[in-house]
Amino acid sequence: MLMGWFGLDEDAQPGAADDLLGQLARDLSAQGVRVAGAVQVNSTPDPECACDMDVVVIGDDAPPIRISQSLGTGSTGCRLDPGALEQAAARVSQRMAGAELLVLPKFGRQEALGRGFCSVIAQAASEDLPVILHVPAQQRQAFAQFSGDLAQRIAPEDLGRWCARAVAERP
Repeated sequence: MLMGWFGLDEDAQPGAADDLLGQLARDLSAQGVRVAGAVQVNSTPDPECACDMDVVVIGDDAPPIRISQSLGTGSTGCRLDPGALEQAAARVSQRMAGAELLVLPKFGRQEALGRGFCSVIAQAASEDLPVILHVPAQQRQAFAQFSGDLAQRIAPEDLGRWCARAVAERP
């Protein structure tokens, strides 16, 4: 299995990695690549509240899965709904048959704990399915431990070329 990952500068706009992966998935699909996975779509936050986070499962006609939860005004805790993230991972897993490439939103805190999309990444490994995802700076050490020498860092501007090569070289 080949796994590609990218990071963005700390000063990148919130949601920039999600937008980049969403566009990449659309472009590759338009080129005829059979893409599986999920992309995160964030609503525009208003001054009073953080954005809502939804996961769209690629190729699934079902509604997006809201992975954020409202914790109330003034709360500062993590708003991720781990159960909803697990639901998204299960839906991705069900749609991977016949895919040539797996796109995932990120290797985040849940994945660092062995949850979230970890089982989907393991499934991709067992199927020699290339994976592309974002790894935030705060999770890079955990990702390196998780992926070992199976992952390759990709510059954001080279994601399309890396994906095309990974699909072409797939056994």
